[in-house]
Amino acid sequence: MIKLYYWTTPNGHKITLFLEEAGLPYKLIPVNIGKGEQFLPAYLKISPNNKIPAIVDEDPEDGGKPIHLFESGAILLYLADKIHRFIPQALRGRCEVVQWLFWQMSGLGPMAGQNHHFSNYAAEKIPYAIERYVKETTRLYTVLDKQLAEQEFIAGHYSIADMACYPWIVPYERQGQRLQDFPNLEKWFHRMRARPAVQRAYEIAAEVNS
Repeated sequence: MIKLYYWTTPNGHKITLFLEEAGLPYKLIPVNIGKGEQFLPAYLKISPNNKIPAIVDEDPEDGGKPIHLFESGAILLYLADKIHRFIPQALRGRCEVVQWLFWQMSGLGPMAGQNHHFSNYAAEKIPYAIERYVKETTRLYTVLDKQLAEQEFIAGHYSIADMACYPWIVPYERQGQRLQDFPNLEKWFHRMRARPAVQRAYEIAAEVNS
């Protein structure tokens, strides 16, 4: 059984998306970040960086005590390796998936997150910051669009790279982007959205944060 500590953010969606795709049994434990529940001492023992998501795997592969994991990219890698799916086992294919996972973790997520903050949430509208992060988001969308020019999925086959990136593209309008400006990305986006597991993951989000 996987315990998933979760809230309805792009990083949270990554893990429900994976678990729904994999068909792994899991228990979802909401952590309402709007109420500050990520700072509760019991949660900090699992996720010391006071962010969601986090997991506890009560049945790790080595048969030892439960494994606690935070950071969505680390969780995706761990779960993919646990079931030997959604990441190639061969060296070159694995490298391709891992580099795009890290690209999302270090680029798309943080830059789109800053875009969200300065464009939608900051008490003071700072034109320089808004322009900087909207332009960087556009650049990253362009990178992803080029990567998808000749293949259906980011690393060739459907993988945790797609699961990591998709939730950060969902709020494209709030990021000042138009999908029609990125035709390959747009096709991939609709391909992802049509997957039953993706639909289930977002239905869960709607129920949790109703």
